[in-house]
Amino acid sequence: MNDDFGFAPPPFDAQAALQQLQRSLRDLKLAERHGGFELRGKRVAELRVADGLLHARLARKLALTPDFDHSQLKTATEQRQWLDELKKRLARWDQED
Repeated sequence: MNDDFGFAPPPFDAQAALQQLQRSLRDLKLAERHGGFELRGKRVAELRVADGLLHARLARKLALTPDFDHSQLKTATEQRQWLDELKKRLARWDQED
């Protein structure tokens, strides 16, 4: 049985995804500075487009010099998962303070 309904998802547009994520991060009250996003003066995320992919870095801990997890986002699903992970970390960092 074929579960293909005769259509495919639209191709991933890394530039549009970058703009969408930037808007989402600003909505989360993160400050945009020098190509990254900060919370209380500490870098938590960086985004850039290269080779048709969205390259994203997410801080493991809230620190002045953070250690980053690196991701290459190739689909809208990966983009949503990355944003969900960021929201979880923001909530955790908020509880730690």
